[in-house]
Amino acid sequence: MQKTVFITGCSTGIGRALALAFQNSDYKVWATARNPESISDLKNSGVQTLALDVISAESRKAAVTKILQEDGRIDVLINNAGYGAMGPIAESPESSLRQQFETNTFAPVALIQEVVPTMVTQKSGTIVNITSVSGILTTPFSGMYCASKAAFSTLTEALRMELQPFGVHVIDVQPGAIRSSFGNTATKNLSVLSKNSLYRSIEKAILARAGASQDNPSSAEGMAEAIVKAVNNGKNPRLIRYGNGSGSLPFLARWLPRNFVHKILGKKFQLDQL
Repeated sequence: MQKTVFITGCSTGIGRALALAFQNSDYKVWATARNPESISDLKNSGVQTLALDVISAESRKAAVTKILQEDGRIDVLINNAGYGAMGPIAESPESSLRQQFETNTFAPVALIQEVVPTMVTQKSGTIVNITSVSGILTTPFSGMYCASKAAFSTLTEALRMELQPFGVHVIDVQPGAIRSSFGNTATKNLSVLSKNSLYRSIEKAILARAGASQDNPSSAEGMAEAIVKAVNNGKNPRLIRYGNGSGSLPFLARWLPRNFVHKILGKKFQLDQL
């Protein structure tokens, strides 16, 4: 029986690469995006496509229902859709923080809850959660994003333990810099600093953090292949790290004194100039 994979956030970058990589590995792929026109080329290549707004309960339920009506099972769920809210926490609107957690934390957990009953009935399934090394090492002007990813990573670890008795495996994927449109989107979403902002003089450093995910990025295709391999080989790793910075940043967070790390980051993002 052909296995099915359900992937969120397939319009660009990692999600798109995952859809193609799983298709090449003989899965039936359900690729989703808020705007189905953005993945029309995937549909033309034989991938099944669906409109999905991950923060909408109705949209989540409709997508899962459609897949189960057509295939009767979901073997792999990949929570890839994400949102980056950048800027100084003390000056960011509450709405930015709420949208950050709605998209990166609450929505994927809600989607997992939609899919788990089917996987438990099957007595098999794999859930792949795309978190981030940003959830391991917090950097200035990305606190909201880092917090949402740290929370999602913690929830992922708990889910791994809780679902193991039912034959459902959970993998935490923590990318470093991966080539995608994420940096452009994060920069676009960055609120313009007010004239009276405490950080007005280092605005360029804040913009640089918004685009940091595209500093010498690794390929989305390489990351997708690593995930496909991990899902297929049956070893069910707890953690996958891939991409530029995915090893060095967690190393800094674990082994260097935190005050020293803060000093390095403060200089990098020009906080020492305030």
